[in-house]
Amino acid sequence: MIAPSPTSILDPQVNGYAGVDFQADNLSAERLRIATQGWRRDGGDQFLLTLVTDHWPVLLNRLRQLRNVVVGRPDLREVIPGWHIEGPFLSDQPGFHGAHEPALMVDPTRDHLQQLRDAVGSDPILLTLAPERRGAIEAIAEARRLGITVSLGHTNASATQIREAVSAGATGFTHLGNACPQQLDRHDNILWRVADVPDLTIGLIADGLHVSPLLFRLLHRAISPDRIYYTTDAMSAAGAPPGDYPLGRLRLHVGPDRIVRQPGRSNFAGSALMPNELLPRASEMLGVPAEQLAGAVSETPRRWLGLPLPDRQAP
Repeated sequence: MIAPSPTSILDPQVNGYAGVDFQADNLSAERLRIATQGWRRDGGDQFLLTLVTDHWPVLLNRLRQLRNVVVGRPDLREVIPGWHIEGPFLSDQPGFHGAHEPALMVDPTRDHLQQLRDAVGSDPILLTLAPERRGAIEAIAEARRLGITVSLGHTNASATQIREAVSAGATGFTHLGNACPQQLDRHDNILWRVADVPDLTIGLIADGLHVSPLLFRLLHRAISPDRIYYTTDAMSAAGAPPGDYPLGRLRLHVGPDRIVRQPGRSNFAGSALMPNELLPRASEMLGVPAEQLAGAVSETPRRWLGLPLPDRQAP
């Protein structure tokens, strides 16, 4: 058994936990407590509740409802300080859309960004989008004006488009090494383009599956360690027994190996990784003590998102 982590873990990307799918409509406070208590039980401290691609009005209503549940309940707010919207402003191209439904992708607009801000008041918001979508650069600038953190992801943007997005205000990249085809051009691909940009904070799923140990090590050599954070990308099967679990419109299977797959397909769809597994698995892949990597689950994501450090880690 892995012991609870002594580090105050903040995960910017959690889609569900302990059998609770955050994509479900009308989640009650009791269901959210099951997820947050499971997260704490398994060594986590906080996470951004993540909603994935759906019809925009459906996603927005879901966000408003969840925020109404969290507000006024300190036990939930303590664990869920903010929100991550992953889609529908993503690439619809094969491989790059990942497990998201490509038919639901749309181009971002200023109105979308204002609706997001209105839905959650002053709460922190992280938005993942693909900068090659029409109007994306203007939307990034508007997001920055509204205090929304923009992370690039599910994208095949060119090097020029990535740098334009950074100039407009994008500051991160969501789960690098995923949401791209298995076969990439060896000379010019999304991995090399992102690693070549010095101003992005990069997320990695640290389970040894979504990012191979070899690529995990190489990315740590190519990217400054203080610009890397680890995420579980957990879905409802995390912190729960093997079985069949939902992730929005998807129905996924988790076997005894705890790998999340769409039945009949080999690609992953989220993970069953628990927060107290992040540092041990990263430590094993990198061959360094886990305590040397603690910033990647605590200080780095908090500073990137503008969230306060835990008291014991505050300068």
